[in-house]
Amino acid sequence: MRPTSARVRDALLNSLAPRIEGSRVLDLFAGSGGLGLGMLARGAARVLFIERDAALVEGIRREVAKEGWADRADVWAMDVLAAVHELGRTGETFDLIFMDPPYGENWIPRTLRTLAASRLLAPDGLIIAEGHWRDRPVEEAGFTRLREARYGETALWFYADQRGGPA
Repeated sequence: MRPTSARVRDALLNSLAPRIEGSRVLDLFAGSGGLGLGMLARGAARVLFIERDAALVEGIRREVAKEGWADRADVWAMDVLAAVHELGRTGETFDLIFMDPPYGENWIPRTLRTLAASRLLAPDGLIIAEGHWRDRPVEEAGFTRLREARYGETALWFYADQRGGPA
């Protein structure tokens, strides 16, 4: 496990501050859940955590219960691509989708393609992908890369839906 560093998490949460309150958030490859928990603490309406590792899922569930956020959070123990397919069938959309997959395994492009097919991003929503700066993904059909931020070895890539991105 390689959790998002506190420096990167704080910078991201600060940059997204105006968008977090009242938002619907999808936290893919949630790990220990630090980012989604930070969004709940800042007023996100709902966070759905997707994580395959059962021990990490239980840790997120304990933290959500401890903080009293159970009415605003769900934690699914499943593969990310399977979860995205499942969510795509529901018609649900998210304002913010975050992914922090294992580095060097080509997860970002695969997940972006699956997200594009599933139409989970709200028209004015953002996808934020975290990875090693050397793993910079190419543009994926359906999304426009808005910007990139680098923090040492870590990079964040911000995407909007080509149907209409944030102002």
